[in-house]
Amino acid sequence: MAFQATRQNLNLALRRFYFLLSIVWGVVALDQLTKWWIMGTFRLYELREVVPGFFNLVYLHNSGAAFSLLSSVEGAWKQWFFVVVAVGALGFILVLFKQYCVAKMAYTVALGLIGGGAVGNLIDRLRFGSVVDFLDFYLAGHHWPAFNVADSAICVGVGLFLFLNLREGRAEKE
Repeated sequence: MAFQATRQNLNLALRRFYFLLSIVWGVVALDQLTKWWIMGTFRLYELREVVPGFFNLVYLHNSGAAFSLLSSVEGAWKQWFFVVVAVGALGFILVLFKQYCVAKMAYTVALGLIGGGAVGNLIDRLRFGSVVDFLDFYLAGHHWPAFNVADSAICVGVGLFLFLNLREGRAEKE
């Protein structure tokens, strides 16, 4: 009986892991296809207004982290720092997967989005030494730094992960 339960848990974990991988590769594919389209259609720094006063498409390279953090810092160490951080994040995602994903499918989605975003931006860093950004939003004089599909997936994944943890924390208190 215990063997059967263990085997069922293993099968569930494997199905969730394959689902996680499908989300990761789906995000990577969408991210890389949109970047490929931007690089093939736009000149570097070219901006095209899509929704006046709200949204542009623009082709930029961001050598820094989120919101261009560290972009003005020079040195080869910066490239390797971002690669190591991305690989470390992927390792941490696997640890979190083991802890959370068998319990709830929503954690698999959250971690898959984060992992896909990390891989998408890692590919850019290894290919170009920077990340391709192209989504440019602004409203009433407030301008958001340009970002890409991978960045969006990371933000949504982190938001979902935090929401799930907060909700479970409240449920445990009650």
